[in-house]
Amino acid sequence: MPVKAPSFQALLETHPEIRALVRQALREDMGSGDVTSQALVPESRGASAEIVSRHDAVVAGVGLGELVFRELDPAVQYRGCAADGDTVRPGQRVAFIEGRARDLLAGERTALNFMQRLSGIATLTRRFVDKVGAWPVMILDTRKTTPMFRALEKYAVRCGGGENHRRGLYDRALIKDNHRRLWKGEGAGSLADAVTEVRSRFPDIAVEVEVESEEELLDVLRQKPEWVLLDNMPPDRLRNCVRLCGKRCRLEASGGITLDTVEAVAATGVDAISLGCLTHSAPAADLSLELL
Repeated sequence: MPVKAPSFQALLETHPEIRALVRQALREDMGSGDVTSQALVPESRGASAEIVSRHDAVVAGVGLGELVFRELDPAVQYRGCAADGDTVRPGQRVAFIEGRARDLLAGERTALNFMQRLSGIATLTRRFVDKVGAWPVMILDTRKTTPMFRALEKYAVRCGGGENHRRGLYDRALIKDNHRRLWKGEGAGSLADAVTEVRSRFPDIAVEVEVESEEELLDVLRQKPEWVLLDNMPPDRLRNCVRLCGKRCRLEASGGITLDTVEAVAATGVDAISLGCLTHSAPAADLSLELL
């Protein structure tokens, strides 16, 4: 099924810090200057290059690559030949660049690092999405992202056809076991009471609760949270929780789910499956910049 990729321009508008991140990444790599190119490449020399994929991949970050090269030379010619969310084959051109040769060499590694990271996340996400295509279930990311890269990595998940879980600690309450221990002490206070407490303080915020048993699920359903997180449950118990819930809230399965097991989890009837591996363990895509 084709995936409608999000807008990179919209991402930049809501996260202007991405431009600063690009500048910082270039400073990290270039320092006082690219000594090799300054020694060997005439300043006036022009060049053209292409970014190509070395294997099957889902592209993400084409516009981010353009930001890198335009930071070095606003007049550079950069054309995306594949759009974010597209599947590319080995040898397929992803982008074309034309400008000063020194700038192409200076931006090469930074642009590829960004694009390979995001494309790797999009590619792994698409594999999970394709696996569960027979069921009406969402593939969600988590907060297990690279520090300061969260907006970009969650964008890449959407390029792969996944959906974003909460953006941070501020846009959804998620009551976990450590919160309960710190709230009233271990074993004290029910999950339903915890939902009531959160709602009294933040009435406009959606509430999600992590449960580890059917008994905890039935307890928390009394206060009608928007979501319940079913933690590390095998498919038979997930299926039982779906039955007990009776669509009174949405159910999210999480914990140890892999490409080998995700279909069995999707078949239980849960609404969503969250996967930290999408962002913390996705292998980078193999992209290369080649001079023409």
